[in-house]
Amino acid sequence: MRPTVLAGAFLGVLLLAGCGRPAETAAPPATPAAPAAPAAPAAGGFPVTVKAGNGSITIARRPARIVSLSPTATETLYAIGAGPQVVAVDDQSTHPAEAPRTELSGFKPNVEAIIAQKPDLVILSNDLEGVLAGLGKVGVPVLLEPAATNLDAAYDEIADLGLATGNARQATDLVTGMRNELEQLVTATPKGTGLTYYHELDVVPYSATSGTFIGQIYGLFGLENIADEAPDAAGGYPELSAEFVAKADPDLIFLADTKCCGQNAATLAKRPGWSGLSAVKAGQVVELDDDVASRWGPRVVDLARTIAEAVQKAAS
Repeated sequence: MRPTVLAGAFLGVLLLAGCGRPAETAAPPATPAAPAAPAAPAAGGFPVTVKAGNGSITIARRPARIVSLSPTATETLYAIGAGPQVVAVDDQSTHPAEAPRTELSGFKPNVEAIIAQKPDLVILSNDLEGVLAGLGKVGVPVLLEPAATNLDAAYDEIADLGLATGNARQATDLVTGMRNELEQLVTATPKGTGLTYYHELDVVPYSATSGTFIGQIYGLFGLENIADEAPDAAGGYPELSAEFVAKADPDLIFLADTKCCGQNAATLAKRPGWSGLSAVKAGQVVELDDDVASRWGPRVVDLARTIAEAVQKAAS
């Protein structure tokens, strides 16, 4: 089965579902506001203090041996120019291709294996297996950058990584570019008001409500989420039934389980009662890249672009 990250701290960080590997998925929004902006460094750079999920972390010098156990963090590090500082990434960090992928696991991290990489900075999205405590004993700085609850939190984490790695300006430029691209996409796309959609996380099927990070991206385009009407015992990631989806008959279906579980428009049409769904008959089944649809880093813009194209097609 594929562990899919779900709500709360995703039902204790991960819920085993689907087809074979751990995936990062953005968490539902919490009540508190987005994390505070990172503290500014003194003139000349380091030391810097970053306000991460595990508190205020001081980094004495520009890190040269970064270990990332978060696929989202890995993507961000390379996007802000910190790639040359990265010496190892976890087994799920599939993007970019040049990232030094290893057998390190962010799902079942091994402190000894991490230390063997001789890191001067480790980045996590979850504190599993006591990694923070273990690395703290040997004096390795760790940044905990958990699943973003909204776009502002995602931007804040990019800023954190920029500050921590000595690439603050590049991080600021990246965030500015993301904001501008999203604004342009939303402005150029007719509002999908009245159009309903279903976002599938896996074949169980689990979905995501409008109250999640994923749902917020769809909400930018005015789409109505059928999962909002479902009983939700997972804090934003309800388990639906095939009958529920068939009855809701969404105008658009977005599949975020194409890689993990081999789902596509053809497999959907073979599900009992689904061949007659409006989205299936109209060719409005959108096959997403699982990784792009489950991470809250720079490629959020790519997800938004795919949604915009689907809305444009459905509205025309």
